[in-house]
Amino acid sequence: MGAIWGSIEWLYTILAVIPILPFAIVLFVYGAYIRDRKKAITMAIDVSNAFFILCVAALFNILFDNDFGLYGILLVMIIGGGLLGNAQFRKRGTVDVKRVFRAVWRMSFFAMSALYVVFMIIMLGRLLFTVA
Repeated sequence: MGAIWGSIEWLYTILAVIPILPFAIVLFVYGAYIRDRKKAITMAIDVSNAFFILCVAALFNILFDNDFGLYGILLVMIIGGGLLGNAQFRKRGTVDVKRVFRAVWRMSFFAMSALYVVFMIIMLGRLLFTVA
């Protein structure tokens, strides 16, 4: 049982450190299965966003030497959902929670992708240019 759990941990670690891998895997496997490129891209975005969130939170915690990364990301997502829900309520009179959640989740994918690139560049620069 320990070997199976170790393999699962190893696989998750690889996928979390390089969140582009789950995106590519889901895009190609799911795309080959359903043969609809648009659905494959949205599924890849939805799946890989969880890995991007966890990776960006970990990079934030390492860079700024605190434990607020994941909580900050979730706080911004909740505030964004509240703002979108309020705008939807003012425009339509009702709130479609599923639609608001999907919008926040997909917008956070693009924000997390950008933050991932920025934080990785900073981490690599810090790793390469720090004098020991």
